[in-house]
Amino acid sequence: MLLTMPNRRMLMNLAAVALVGLVIVSLALPSSRVTLRELIGPKPNPARPSPPKSKYKPTPTYLPPPIRDNFPLVATSTPPPIPKWNQARKDVHKEYDLPSAPPLFVGFTRTWPVLLQAVTSYVTAGWPASQIYVIENTGVQQANARGQLSLQNPFYLNHTVLKALGVNVVTTPTLLSFAQMQNFFLSLTYAHDWPYFFWSHMDVLALSYEDGKPGLTPRYDQEGYKSIYELALTALRDARASGDKWGMRFFAYDHLALVNPAALEDVGGWDTLIPYYLTDCDMHSRLNMRGWPIKDAKAGIITDVASTLEDLSALFRVEGVETKFMDPNPPPPPPPEEDKAKKHEQPKRRGQSVKRGVDGYGALPAGGADEVEKRDAPEQKEARDEDANLAKWHTLRKTADKMFQHKHGDRERNTWQLGQHGGEGEPFYYDPAGFAEALDLITENGREIFRRKWGHRDCDLISGAGRKFGDAWKVEKDY
Repeated sequence: MLLTMPNRRMLMNLAAVALVGLVIVSLALPSSRVTLRELIGPKPNPARPSPPKSKYKPTPTYLPPPIRDNFPLVATSTPPPIPKWNQARKDVHKEYDLPSAPPLFVGFTRTWPVLLQAVTSYVTAGWPASQIYVIENTGVQQANARGQLSLQNPFYLNHTVLKALGVNVVTTPTLLSFAQMQNFFLSLTYAHDWPYFFWSHMDVLALSYEDGKPGLTPRYDQEGYKSIYELALTALRDARASGDKWGMRFFAYDHLALVNPAALEDVGGWDTLIPYYLTDCDMHSRLNMRGWPIKDAKAGIITDVASTLEDLSALFRVEGVETKFMDPNPPPPPPPEEDKAKKHEQPKRRGQSVKRGVDGYGALPAGGADEVEKRDAPEQKEARDEDANLAKWHTLRKTADKMFQHKHGDRERNTWQLGQHGGEGEPFYYDPAGFAEALDLITENGREIFRRKWGHRDCDLISGAGRKFGDAWKVEKDY
């Protein structure tokens, strides 16, 4: 049978039919992405259950009051002058036979008012601001440098205020653990060719021995007076001149510490797998195992605190500024049912009945202000008999002591870190409660790593367990 080619009219009819078919198909399909398999496959089941809904934790019934600015003066003007007797002489480190001025590192992650108090106290006590380096370890990248975070954000840090004080700010490339930050300190000594350095906790208040300290310094108005800075340089000079190996010098444990980088190198730096608590036990033990002893020294009064002065202008001895302190994270009020049961009962603190001051200020002994006046009467009489400068210093010293008692009272000592709870929606925001919980988990894992590393659960690796430097990860547990 012979096949004949379709004529022109037939081809035109076939083309028209195909075009009409394409139009119908395009109208029938909901989108160009629908495939033939989807058209002829099983239809979705309308009875299929939707994804489960998240069950959220209950909203906290209590939040601390907003953080307050504890240095309002510097927000509108330049800082007041440092007390003249604490002003460091130019290049004073050369008088102590030091090749360069050693830096003071102060690490910061959260709670700005506490950091600002620490830095300001060091500056007003005589530590040159140009030699203080705040290590901004917040994990918020450049947000603070750009002024993008609010005061209520736990990771807020005011670069402008620190620069007004003359202090340096170094931002870490990411959020570091405590052990990592210590190794970061070491890396800065390489970058700047610093043979030694000091470091301090941020939750301290530092004072010089302005009333004098036998064997160390006369009082502030006598010849030969030395501030906390000069006494720290004295400790460094003496350590170098001893000719012995030395690892660290502790001033009030490690609230202020002098570090010999050569010792850290010899023991391999801080163990970053033990990120927080017990990492100091690990490092200090390894230093002693390798013959780099840690000794105590005196330079000033370095007080461990959780609260801040209401106005840091008091550290500059500004006239008319009252010296009192506030808690950045005051405890919640007791529930109503407890109010009735404890109507005439005062809360206990360190075995002593106390009454909490207004707005979280300090703690008064049982008997209130009358007992305070009676107890402090001899010192107050002495203060009236002394010059105004020393009277202000005594007030600061007594307030610092009350702040110490407040921190080590009936609450956990690190509750100050939980005061700020704002900043939601700001760059690099992280839920404050979640951050605290995550750190607790990381910390506990670090404790377990320490236990497995040394086969011992406590800090007494040498005296209590007989461990040697090479025993890490090689000894069966003894508990």
